[in-house]
Amino acid sequence: MANIISDETIEYVGILAKLELSDEEKEAAKRDMGRMLDYIDKLGELDTAGVEPMSHIFPVQNVFREDVVTGTDCREAILKNAPRQKDGMFVVPKTFD
Repeated sequence: MANIISDETIEYVGILAKLELSDEEKEAAKRDMGRMLDYIDKLGELDTAGVEPMSHIFPVQNVFREDVVTGTDCREAILKNAPRQKDGMFVVPKTFD
């Protein structure tokens, strides 16, 4: 295992994650993190010459429609869906006193 994770690193990660780890859990986390870093190093050894970078494994296209501004005022139609309304606005129950 080329990547040695220090006790200070585990403590810092625990603080960031708001975890209280036992000594056994800290040791297990050190081993797991070391294995993860070793695997990343192993992936770094791969020959990627000629491989185009990609942001997604599937071809992704923008699925959003164009934002078209319309000049219609449909407030009355929208307010017809409201169980209660007052002065052209929805009336909703109180969420706090």
